[in-house]
Amino acid sequence: MSYDVIIIGTGPGGYVCAVKAAQLGLKVAVVEKRATYGGTCLNVGCIPSKALLHASEMFHQAGHGMSALGIDVPAPTLNLGNMMAHKDATVKSNVDGVAFLFKKNKIDAFQGTGKIVSAGKVSVTADDGKVQDIEGKNIVIATGSDVAGIPGVQVEIDEKTIISSTGGIALEKVPETLIVVGGGVIGLELGSVWSRLGAKVTVVEYLDTILGGMDGEVSKQFQRMLAKQGIDFNLSAKVTGVEKADKGAKVTFEPVKGGDKVTLDAEVVLIATGRKPYTAGLGLEEAGVTLDNRGRVEIDGHYKTNVDGIYAIGDVVKGPMLAHKAEDEGVALAEILAGQHGHVNYEVIPSVVYTQPEIASVGKTEEELKAAGVAYKVGKFPFTANGRARAMLATDGFVKILADKETDRVLGGHIVGFGAGEMIHEIAVLMEFGGSSEDLGRTCHAHPTMSEAVKEAALATFFKPIHM
Repeated sequence: MSYDVIIIGTGPGGYVCAVKAAQLGLKVAVVEKRATYGGTCLNVGCIPSKALLHASEMFHQAGHGMSALGIDVPAPTLNLGNMMAHKDATVKSNVDGVAFLFKKNKIDAFQGTGKIVSAGKVSVTADDGKVQDIEGKNIVIATGSDVAGIPGVQVEIDEKTIISSTGGIALEKVPETLIVVGGGVIGLELGSVWSRLGAKVTVVEYLDTILGGMDGEVSKQFQRMLAKQGIDFNLSAKVTGVEKADKGAKVTFEPVKGGDKVTLDAEVVLIATGRKPYTAGLGLEEAGVTLDNRGRVEIDGHYKTNVDGIYAIGDVVKGPMLAHKAEDEGVALAEILAGQHGHVNYEVIPSVVYTQPEIASVGKTEEELKAAGVAYKVGKFPFTANGRARAMLATDGFVKILADKETDRVLGGHIVGFGAGEMIHEIAVLMEFGGSSEDLGRTCHAHPTMSEAVKEAALATFFKPIHM
């Protein structure tokens, strides 16, 4: 059977591309090596981690945040088994939803490991070793990413004592101590989960700041908030060894600028040093597909590789490794393959850190604008001056808006606070339409809402805020 498009991988990029292509009238097949669809994100990444983040936040609130609201309850007891069951049920609901979408849109799914034999042909090797060839006019590589490990350091991840993010969502008990190697999004999210559940968490980070590419002011303020929550930080620290010990594991690191080595012991060590494109076993070299010096599939402005009929999207290509970025690329590519004009605006891709408080950003940071020589202005507003935040005891954080100094066009927005991941999108929509801080500041916002802080930050950008 021949298809208009064969998509290898059913993560957010792959399954969205498949659904959109089918909606546009193309005959679509997908190839998935897992027993369930949804890729890393739905199975062992974004979705299960958010289930645990929410559950751990509720546990912490029940133990520490209720009495101030006039609610006296006994100290909560953790039932980690039930919490994990909630996580697993959430995953099942989402992966079953993808299977339903495939059936609804008449997408043929092949279970097994996909390999590009040549342009137009993919072989699928099932778990029992049986091989099936399928043909298609176009092939899309949407195989996502894998755990990157620590450069130059051999680490044996057993997902019990030395774990990746996969083990980080499946621990059978709360460790007394947890070392997180890597101060990025994944490390801080999972670190905060186990910290709230009772673990003593220490973060070891190579850079001199957490959340590497984030706005500098946001990063510094957020680190202080996490420190108040009991998380310790060792920054500018180069990890030279991670190995099992008699009780748990140990991490050895040294100052990046030179100095004595330090060794820390912990019951569990989480390796959260980022991810790398997953291209192993795809037959890319044999097919003649070019990779760049970081192992990513090289593509042009229309997601096409150097081989006609072979395309790539998501974590396996350049750009931020974000599920929603992959989704938008999947939609754009499906439109291109259907003869339309798909497009992704890479200047307006929000990112969120789902800790408590949340962090959300879109567009440029101050550091990026300074490096580019762009004249800009800044408007900020703290949640301590927001009525709804006070009522909810959620006054940590602030909203920060960056706009062009001459035109007032908004170039970036950054929020630290409760619900930041939901609030960021009005800034994203504004930027998509080329709006100014004055446009946002003059838009009526319901009172009392947390989003009023976004309006006030916009007012502060083009003139003055009202409530500060």
